[in-house]
Amino acid sequence: MANFSIKKFFRRDRARAVPAIRDRRRNFRNLPREGACVLVVDDSRTIRFALKKMLSQGGYQVLEADNGKDAIELAQHYEPVLIIMDIVMPGLNGFQATRRMRKIKKTHDIPIVIMSGNKEATEQFWIDRIGANDFMGKPFSRRDVFQRVERTVYQNEIA
Repeated sequence: MANFSIKKFFRRDRARAVPAIRDRRRNFRNLPREGACVLVVDDSRTIRFALKKMLSQGGYQVLEADNGKDAIELAQHYEPVLIIMDIVMPGLNGFQATRRMRKIKKTHDIPIVIMSGNKEATEQFWIDRIGANDFMGKPFSRRDVFQRVERTVYQNEIA
């Protein structure tokens, strides 16, 4: 069983924010999200709920799966702009599901962020080998999540 924690999120007074940070937030908020779908895959209902809440508040439509097999089916049908997937799940794990998605024409190019409570370098090595785009450790913050979205989905629009 994986250990994780969920951080509480509080809004900071925007008037106090450093101008450069405020400008960056504004630019990221203006990115096209209407209809943008993110698939969240984790066997933990709590993790799925936390990610869904964050992403929904950020303007994304969120699909959920609790295993790799369902994730593949949803990804083929809906073609999300991003998949955030846990490694350790019953049945088809995150590594196996990612490897299979990379062989399917409809899901081959969908960015995948693998997440795990284990931040070992060996897991990050395997992530590169199976074709995932990024790694996110647990516990994660809202900032961690949106940095991954920015880096994997919108890197060309922001650069």
